[in-house]
Amino acid sequence: MQNNTMMKPVEEQIALIERGCEGLISKEELEQKLKASLESGKPLKIKVGFDPTAPDLHLGHTVLLQKLRQFQQLGHEVHFLIGDFTAQIGDPTGKSETRPPLSREDVVRNAETYKAQVFKMLDPAKTKVVFNSAWLGQLSAYDMIRLASELTVARMLERDDFKKRFTSNRPIFIHEFFYPLFQGYDSVALEADVELGGTDQLFNLLMGREMQRYRGMQPQVVLTTPLLEGLDGVNKMSKSLGNYIGISEPPNEIFGKVLSISDPLMFRYYELLSDLSLAEIAVLKQDVEEGRAHPKAVKVRLAKELVARFHDQDAAEAAEKHFEQVFKQRELPDDIPEKILVAGGSILLAKLLLEAELVSSASDGRRMITQNAVTVNGEKAVDANAELLAHGEMLLKVGKRRFCKVIFV
Repeated sequence: MQNNTMMKPVEEQIALIERGCEGLISKEELEQKLKASLESGKPLKIKVGFDPTAPDLHLGHTVLLQKLRQFQQLGHEVHFLIGDFTAQIGDPTGKSETRPPLSREDVVRNAETYKAQVFKMLDPAKTKVVFNSAWLGQLSAYDMIRLASELTVARMLERDDFKKRFTSNRPIFIHEFFYPLFQGYDSVALEADVELGGTDQLFNLLMGREMQRYRGMQPQVVLTTPLLEGLDGVNKMSKSLGNYIGISEPPNEIFGKVLSISDPLMFRYYELLSDLSLAEIAVLKQDVEEGRAHPKAVKVRLAKELVARFHDQDAAEAAEKHFEQVFKQRELPDDIPEKILVAGGSILLAKLLLEAELVSSASDGRRMITQNAVTVNGEKAVDANAELLAHGEMLLKVGKRRFCKVIFV
């Protein structure tokens, strides 16, 4: 496909690509590829793979999406690979135990939500969504054996997670060895010029280079991005740790969570997630350090940018107004949603939170209760298995930003 967009000079492209980049193998190869692309007018194929292991994406995932977006702005073509085949194996990266494979139904359902969410950031006209079952599902037993013959067990055990499990006598199943092989083969099938991934994916990303080189292809450039810290400022952003900001969350939730991060973490988020230039971010940081700007005002700017990206500008303005009303003035919001339920008997509080659409599941509700994040009529809930009488009205609050008035009739 010929690229009609006027590409920037190689030096300018490199400067943007290296922003927030943890590792690049290698810069010289990337410069050569960019120069050839500039001369031919043909965009580079930029590959990133996501296994649809969960239905929702969070800001940690968007570090990669932001880098893909920058490649698109430079005129290149993104191949967003959904690992519907590999998800049924389970990526062992960083796991101390064998990861349970997903069912085909789970994979298909999650993949659909991924496609809907990634276009909140990526340009659909410059994105090709591909599924690796298209080629991996066609491999014969003979092909599998040939593929396995390209890597030794010793080389596979160089992976940190496999090495740790091997030395501690925890099981490693043969099918897990196929995961990096399949990810590498994806790069062969796509003829990828550049592959992106988090730092924890480096071993798998290098497989693509090895397999392409083995077949006489020009090896892909590998670019790794850092793992974004979650709201706690310590651990990698993760839904299981409860320290995440989901890109499909309501505007008020995204806004409030961004406002809750620490001041130092705010500028890391700016660098990895914002569209502001590094020079503009440096000015903001200096203004805060020298007292010309309040950290909260700078944080509000970031929160509004992210809400506008995943919703729209009106939603960002409304979220700021909501935050000022609820948290600065310590008032209840005007627009508390109401839920009408059938009265009679009792109901588990965790189930009630689900019925009120304040949590994603009853187990999520119990988790929020144990984290002291739930109040009922202004009183803190402490028992994850508490039952309430289903009558009258109740004001439920989860976290600092989610409200619902439940009316039993």
